[in-house]
Amino acid sequence: QFSWYGFYTKRRKLMASVCFYFQVHQPSRLRHYTVFDKDDQYFDNYKNAFICKKVANKCYLPANRLLLSIIRRFGGSFKIAYSITGVLLEQLQLYAPEVISTFDALAETGCVEFLAETYYHSLSFLYSRDEFLEHVNKHTETIYSLFGQKPRVFRNTELIYNNDLAGLVESTGNFDAIISEGAGHILGGRSPNFVYQPKGCSKLKLLLKNYRLSDDIAFRFSNRDWSEWPLTADKFARWISNVNGNGNVVNLFMDYETFGEHQWEDTGIFDFIGHLPEKILKHPDNDFKTPSEIVQSYEAVGTVDVPHLTSWADTERDLSAWLGNAMQSNAIHELYRLEKKIKKVSDEKVLTDWRKLQTSDRFYYMCTKYFADGD
Repeated sequence: QFSWYGFYTKRRKLMASVCFYFQVHQPSRLRHYTVFDKDDQYFDNYKNAFICKKVANKCYLPANRLLLSIIRRFGGSFKIAYSITGVLLEQLQLYAPEVISTFDALAETGCVEFLAETYYHSLSFLYSRDEFLEHVNKHTETIYSLFGQKPRVFRNTELIYNNDLAGLVESTGNFDAIISEGAGHILGGRSPNFVYQPKGCSKLKLLLKNYRLSDDIAFRFSNRDWSEWPLTADKFARWISNVNGNGNVVNLFMDYETFGEHQWEDTGIFDFIGHLPEKILKHPDNDFKTPSEIVQSYEAVGTVDVPHLTSWADTERDLSAWLGNAMQSNAIHELYRLEKKIKKVSDEKVLTDWRKLQTSDRFYYMCTKYFADGD
């Protein structure tokens, strides 16, 4: 027997919660270094200071202030999440401490969640599980000391993910969910707009990035050759509303540098994000949730099996951007081959330098494949 109440209730259960998560990262840049060097200073502090201040002024400060004003304007209805690497936090404390203050102000609103990841934005999971767990613990402790939050959701470097990673993260007992790319080949025709469970895990939930909608903002926003250009807040809000009845979540995961650095201010990116929450919240079936609130609000609808490593890079969504050629493979194998020797030295500077050299950007810069970030 048909029930309008039952129909309405079912419909309400399939409202779409928008989950914004921003990756915030800058590597420590290397100085020009040759085989003839005997200096133990590997990093270019002048360049680090210059780039950190530049990105802070173009992206971090204006974006933080804008999002803080939006949170206050909507009285807690607008919520976001950040994953900030330890290597960037160190640089911000040295070169742009005012950015830390704005992140602290965001944390105090109660509408911002900070996620856990590897402190050094490394590929350590692939080469040393002990080192990986040390990076994660260091990052978690740093986030707690700075912002008073103990992260309950984990994202690995560059969203690199497989079943083994999920199992390891669950075994720590510290996390409720893990984040991955919602690549088509792992979903087998299913939608990324639901909460899932990793294969082999009993408690951990899996949040999948809606890469099409995320990349519309992160990569295609200013592309005048794109059929949907210009992207307006009204148009994007309609795309979000189209998920109502067909999914529970729309996970919009992207680099924070999208705002002002990758998409310059004159593209209208700040105006876009400034108007978007209002347009989305106009629809009664839409709201904003942090990743932890998503986990608490929605049950997993199925299991996702990812036996092979995936990432959020390029159309292949694999590891070829970091490990696709002999230079990259040799460099990273040599680096991790030093682990036992490095740790026997018991020198904190040597250990820290070695760990900073693990940052994934080093190997990304050695990439020789033909690709476009937009893909």
